[in-house]
Amino acid sequence: MYQELIDKKAKLAVIGLGYVGLPIALEFARKLPVIGFDINPKRVEMMRNGIDPSNELEAEAFKGCDISFTSDPDDLRQAQFFIVAVPTPIDEHNQPDLQPLLAATRTVGRALKKGDYVVYESTVYPCCTEDDCVPLLESESGLQFKADFKVGFSPERINPGDKEHTLTTVKKITSGCDAEAAEEIAKTYELVVKAGVHRASSIKVAEAAKIIENTQRDINIAFMNELSIIFDRIGINTFEVLEAAGTKWNFLKFFPGLVGGHCIGVDPYYLVHKAKELGYHPQIISAGRFINDSMGGYVAKHTVKKIIAAGKNPKESRVLIMGVTFKEDVSDIRNSKVVDIYSELKSFGVGTIDVFDPNADAQEVQHEYGFSTVEQPTGGYAAIVVAVSHKQFTDKDEAWFRQYAAPGCVFVDVKGIFRGRVNELTYWSL
Repeated sequence: MYQELIDKKAKLAVIGLGYVGLPIALEFARKLPVIGFDINPKRVEMMRNGIDPSNELEAEAFKGCDISFTSDPDDLRQAQFFIVAVPTPIDEHNQPDLQPLLAATRTVGRALKKGDYVVYESTVYPCCTEDDCVPLLESESGLQFKADFKVGFSPERINPGDKEHTLTTVKKITSGCDAEAAEEIAKTYELVVKAGVHRASSIKVAEAAKIIENTQRDINIAFMNELSIIFDRIGINTFEVLEAAGTKWNFLKFFPGLVGGHCIGVDPYYLVHKAKELGYHPQIISAGRFINDSMGGYVAKHTVKKIIAAGKNPKESRVLIMGVTFKEDVSDIRNSKVVDIYSELKSFGVGTIDVFDPNADAQEVQHEYGFSTVEQPTGGYAAIVVAVSHKQFTDKDEAWFRQYAAPGCVFVDVKGIFRGRVNELTYWSL
């Protein structure tokens, strides 16, 4: 397969052109003929015009690429090597939602031919590729796994908004269903990943490696958030404690904050699901998820307490929330925990809540969460909550914030960015 690809006798297809799939497709398209498939025709048209719908890549990234974008599943029949990079979210009960993955698998299965390869990049629980996806590929194609087609798993490691740790500069984990597939898949990825690849011993190992990367971060951040709750009751600043403890060479540098998005805030639930399926209740992972999922509400409650302590009625107060994306300097609002701050403030009956985020699409926020953002802050706020550390916010000084503040305004600095820089407003951080 590898030889056929580099000889351009075979085509590579990427299914799902979001923040993961599009960079993969474009990198391979500098070396091989590529078909980029997405079910959304509007997104496909944007990409044909050199526009990344996820706002991660510049127009320059599309130049010099041998790629055809399509939303027609029939076009996938021209490909022999398929990479599936669709979202794997959770549902309202925090259970894995495999619908996008299984739908993509059905689409690939209908295009599958003898000798073809299918590689999954979507984050899943261990065994999912072989237990859930492979049977669908067989039933849709009428072909036999291993005898007629090969499967592998190579988890994505793309960090939205990070221009340093990219697809090409981060070592890639690869795996295959047998020794031949493992080697062919590894060599194919080595074409574009300058940092090289790590050949995992099995698909299950590769699946597990990916899911614990984010679970490890989730647990460590949960520990920081729990410390923040404790230190707040003691009356000391968490970031000052961490700064002091961080002077030891082996102290791990994690910080408290909101944990949302489609990776750290989601992936641990996939591992919890698999563990429970096997009859084990994972206590540390579940506790970490509970703490992190509750932090938005915790921030909102403290904000209301501070407003009351300033002698104001929350029902007659105006609050400004700065930032609604799931992390700094990105436009992605999926699974944003800032929404929990908004919802909790609403439940306390706060009079007016303005949400301001120059990076987020106002229509998308309205559609996804049912509230609108403001083009600019207006003023008279009893509390200003800096929920996301966008550069547009962190560059501001206290005087900028004071122009929007009512007397006795509470300044809530979720990430501790303004510690030591805000002195006249009533300051609080995690």
